[in-house]
Amino acid sequence: MTPPQQTIYLVDDDDSARRSLTRLLKSLHFQCVAFASALEFLAQHHQALAGCIILDLQMPELNGLNVQAALNERKNTLPIIFLTGKGDIPSTVAAMKAGASDFLTKPATEQTLLAAINRAFDHDRITRAQRAELAALRSLFARLTPRETEVLRYVVQGYLNKQTAAELGTVEKTIKVHRARLMDKLEVQSLAELVRMVEHAGIFES
Repeated sequence: MTPPQQTIYLVDDDDSARRSLTRLLKSLHFQCVAFASALEFLAQHHQALAGCIILDLQMPELNGLNVQAALNERKNTLPIIFLTGKGDIPSTVAAMKAGASDFLTKPATEQTLLAAINRAFDHDRITRAQRAELAALRSLFARLTPRETEVLRYVVQGYLNKQTAAELGTVEKTIKVHRARLMDKLEVQSLAELVRMVEHAGIFES
């Protein structure tokens, strides 16, 4: 499967600044989609996007920190680079605490901006790879029957087959069958591997 192309999503209400930055980014061979309104961007944002967001701080309707908060509520994983001519220490601290990738002041040099975009793209690639790995793991667990999932819960807690059988009101032989089948479905060879897999997938987390 071909990974989605990484794109820069530029959100800035200043027409001149937005056009200038769009030209610069395209001259550097980046794919760029520009938005003049924070609300317009939020209306089109979805989790399948890849790349990063360059976000102005001071905008009408919603400022950059408001947009960041709205995206965080949606579980956004796209790195956010703030680029503003009106930055201050409290805004910078708030943005970084909320997970911003970088906070740059206009006019940022081409070298500074390029470095920030490359960092954001690297982070985005890693995050999407981790999400894909987790989705693949959880698809394996979806193969299990409800009974096999019950058995799995006891197995990873260290219960012996005999103890698991007593807890579930069945016989040890049946538990051995369920255990063998679930390990086959999950494609693991050892208990240690099974425990690591369950912990990584977080399937029993409340």
